[in-house]
Amino acid sequence: MGNPGTGKSHLATANAAEACAKGYKVRFFRVTELVTMLIDGKDQRTLQRLTTSLSKLDLLVLDELGYVPATKIGAELLFDVIASAYERSSVMVTTNLPFENCTEVLGSERLTGATLDRLTHRCKIIETKGESYRLQDATRRSRAKKS
Repeated sequence: MGNPGTGKSHLATANAAEACAKGYKVRFFRVTELVTMLIDGKDQRTLQRLTTSLSKLDLLVLDELGYVPATKIGAELLFDVIASAYERSSVMVTTNLPFENCTEVLGSERLTGATLDRLTHRCKIIETKGESYRLQDATRRSRAKKS
């Protein structure tokens, strides 16, 4: 967890790539992408197939939790995925939100509490700090153009 541009997605990608290199089954999703797939699956009656394939993973990476609030049904479906993975496989989540603000994304306090309970049990929290790498790069390029 940490501010935008501090390397969370890069760290998650590197860990996912290493897990793949070691032969683990891994999928990487932006949370909004997965939630959309889950809702579409529910609407098209293919949800069971999608959740079954997710349950066979060794590592599920959920990138950018908190950038876009989920609908009630989207939050519930995301919780189901996280709850199904709980204690069966690894889940890695990147977020720019502190825990106390997660209700803004998942809606109800009860659903947020249950989701965070599963995500934080036996977890390793890595907090990225500092200024955005993208902002630093833009500043360097701007200075180089002026020189």
